[in-house]
Amino acid sequence: MSTTGANADPLAALGTLPGVAESVESVRKAVDRVYGHRVMRRRSNAITSEAALRGARGSAALSGADWALEEVRRRTDFSGDAEARVVGASLRLTAEAGQLLSIWRQSPLRVLARLHLVAAASDADEVGRPRHAGERAEEPLIELPLPDAAEMSGRLDGLADLIIAGTSAPALVTAAVVHGELLALRPFTSHNGLVARAAERLVLIGSGLDPKAVCPAEVGHAELGRASYLAALDGYVSGTPAGMAAWIAHCGRAVELGVRESTAVCEALQRGAA
Repeated sequence: MSTTGANADPLAALGTLPGVAESVESVRKAVDRVYGHRVMRRRSNAITSEAALRGARGSAALSGADWALEEVRRRTDFSGDAEARVVGASLRLTAEAGQLLSIWRQSPLRVLARLHLVAAASDADEVGRPRHAGERAEEPLIELPLPDAAEMSGRLDGLADLIIAGTSAPALVTAAVVHGELLALRPFTSHNGLVARAAERLVLIGSGLDPKAVCPAEVGHAELGRASYLAALDGYVSGTPAGMAAWIAHCGRAVELGVRESTAVCEALQRGAA
């Protein structure tokens, strides 16, 4: 995404693309419905906890560890094989993101570095910092051309500047751009997909759209499938108005599917209380 030009608020400009306003409105209505559910008024903490678990499972699935929800719920040791480590990283990120909300708007690069540190759970030199020249980014899903370190650094700084400056763009638009840009840049040597989806979640929560974290977009991204995810990401990377709008709409649909998941949890709890 270009962050330069005459428009002082390029994120807001994306909100005027054809179809984006409709996606934003559809997401807002969906979120309002789940927040209005009677169970949310009494047991929102339970819904938040379940959404976190399901969101972590969905994000891990998109990074190659497609485990059943009950296996994620049951397991306590995630130090075994590569898939277990991916699931463990996703769970840690989901838990950590909520602790970083107050820092995000002032220092987004610091937050991203912290997210990578938490995901990698290692003291290796490359952990917790953007990759240097010559370093590769391992991401099992994304096969797009990798920007070199100089381009990545410039674009990452531009994204951070936009977040710090603030925007009048809807939360969905901002979250989609943060998610898409991090996937396109893959600023770290590992765990970029998990970090990008955690950052999207952080924006949705911190913006006030989903303050109780009960609308896990990661669930929707996983349900829509890898092929759809990659096709939409190609649209974002193209930088065309139609491609950008398609990516934002895809992210909106993912949020709506996350809402549907939490609504089903609300209904199950309500039946259990009947």
